[in-house]
Amino acid sequence: MTAIRTTGVRLGMAPMVVPALLAVLAVGCGTHRPGDGAGAEGPSRAAATPSAPVDFRCPGESSAPTPTRTPGASGPATPPTDHYAENHGFMVPFPLHGRERCEGLAAVARVEGALEPLRERGDFAPDSTRDALTGLGYSASKVRTYQNGPTEVGFLIDTFPLCVEGGMNRESTQADAFGGYPDHSACDRPSGGH
Repeated sequence: MTAIRTTGVRLGMAPMVVPALLAVLAVGCGTHRPGDGAGAEGPSRAAATPSAPVDFRCPGESSAPTPTRTPGASGPATPPTDHYAENHGFMVPFPLHGRERCEGLAAVARVEGALEPLRERGDFAPDSTRDALTGLGYSASKVRTYQNGPTEVGFLIDTFPLCVEGGMNRESTQADAFGGYPDHSACDRPSGGH
């Protein structure tokens, strides 16, 4: 019976593999860490930090600074001890920024303009509201309306990632645009956590 010995081949490769492995480990991944080699030559890279979303004045918007709605910004300075905000963060809608914010403001203006004549007539029927919104070009499958008492109707236009919701009553017509919810690819408010 013949035995094949491969030990010599494996041992012979070790002197070649070990230096190559050590060279790779010594060089690293080609990254530069801020603070390492402060006086070193060549360009330095700053640590990657997320940038704040940029908002600019949209067409038709007043010249007053636009308030940016930050989820939780109006809350207490110290986090609640019961973790309510942390546990319910999935129900806080994403604000719109940049071009999407302008599209949202334009959609809100169109929706409020279409619903205002209904409010002035005192027509708070969900079907009338749906007809007015589909008259703007929204698909009937994307518009949900609901009665909220005898003189109030609510609506949701689900054209995710642009969402418009609001309501209309005797005093006013209001709409708000947002970008959906975390962990949820639709405009309706999620009912369960993640």
